[in-house]
Amino acid sequence: MSTITMGEQPIYSTRAHVFQIDPNTKKNWLPTSKHAVTVSYFYDSTRNVYRIISLDGTKAIINSTISPNMTFTKTSQKFGQWADSRANTVYGLGFSTEHHLAKFAEKFGEYKEAARLAKEKSQEKMEMATSPSQESPGGELSSPLTPVTPPMENINGTDDICDTTPNSDARPEPSQNALAFAHREQYKTCRVCSF
Repeated sequence: MSTITMGEQPIYSTRAHVFQIDPNTKKNWLPTSKHAVTVSYFYDSTRNVYRIISLDGTKAIINSTISPNMTFTKTSQKFGQWADSRANTVYGLGFSTEHHLAKFAEKFGEYKEAARLAKEKSQEKMEMATSPSQESPGGELSSPLTPVTPPMENINGTDDICDTTPNSDARPEPSQNALAFAHREQYKTCRVCSF
């Protein structure tokens, strides 16, 4: 299986020595490349995902998806690192110049922000797709927890008026599945109008 997917394109590349933190000591750096290798940022337009990928020959020595909670830290003039919880490791890169390190760090910040915005956008889409419609028949917006109160008038020619006082044992915040029926649970049932 290929490390790079069909929709992914390289958007920035540089060369660096690649290291990973020693999994046993969590202190020492272990080199994963014998010499400087190409380290690239890739963007997958189909999944809206940014990754850092580096190959040493055919072996992937970095395959790290950038997430909004990641931080790239410059630890010296030519060395920087970031933790990848999915890969359960810390990656380190040794650059030949300060300029290359600064440029890589700048790109990391850009793509991390883009990943944050993409995540927010996809969460909004999911919320829109899963939440019930908030629109009342008249086109006005109403909260599912604030029912539209029916007019208080004689129903079926009787003088009985619907009792719409809040039920004291009603749940204040219904679960997502119960939102559509929240107004029924919050109010006593009217014996005349069955609402």
